[in-house]
Amino acid sequence: MVAVDRAQAHTLEAFVAALLIVGALMFALQATAVTPLSASTSSQHIENQQRTAANDVLATGAANGDLTEFVLHWNPEEERFNGSGETEQYPNRLPEELAFGDTLEATFGSHRIAYNVYVAHHREGRTMSAQRVVYMGSPSDNAVSATRSVALYNDSTLTVDGYENRTLEAVGSSADESFYAENVAPDELYNLVEVRLVVWRM
Repeated sequence: MVAVDRAQAHTLEAFVAALLIVGALMFALQATAVTPLSASTSSQHIENQQRTAANDVLATGAANGDLTEFVLHWNPEEERFNGSGETEQYPNRLPEELAFGDTLEATFGSHRIAYNVYVAHHREGRTMSAQRVVYMGSPSDNAVSATRSVALYNDSTLTVDGYENRTLEAVGSSADESFYAENVAPDELYNLVEVRLVVWRM
């Protein structure tokens, strides 16, 4: 009789232990459930790829002069980046005449990757002022960004049609024209502007 009671007690203990293990496993699985919004190795890899691509686009643009052409694409009379459009900022891409815009579209736009472009410049007192130039919408939580600085000089000329011979020094001293960045640098340097690129998958 004692042996039977012990066997029943062992069976009951084993059953309770099994229930505890199963319950612990279910709790652990629920606590670490993977959802479409969960961070994963795959999504992190995609973000790293996009960050690398953004940095490469800016580095290439800086090396071949496309970034300089872009930040100088300013209409000094209408006081806006867009030389011929009806708005002060480009809605979702740069004009076709800008090589930097073609690079952005080939790298991101054609692969359903959205991007915003901002230009910031130094002001007196060592503060920065930024403005939006290209806007495709509000970035997602998985957006990544990259920045690149571009040096502008007093003899740098604008790149908007009709103003190609206007230097920053001449625009800055004109009563009827203006440039978005002030002349805050010494000697021949005019300003150091920063191009910021934010990208994310649509």
